[in-house]
Amino acid sequence: MDAFTAGLLQRIRNTESDIDRARESGDDFLVDLETAELEDLRRLAADHGVELAGRN
Repeated sequence: MDAFTAGLLQRIRNTESDIDRARESGDDFLVDLETAELEDLRRLAADHGVELAGRN
C-alpha cells in the first residue's frame, strides 16, 4: 500500500471516529461537518481507485 492510500484510509478512520464522538456528545453541527468531510474523502478515494471494502 502506498503512502497516499494509507494516509487516506487513516483520515477516513479518524473522521468516522470523530463522527461517533460528535454523535455521542450531541453536537449535531459537528456531525454534519464531519459527515461532509467523510463524503469528500470517500469521493477522493473513488477518484483514485482506492477500495473501501466493508465501508459504507
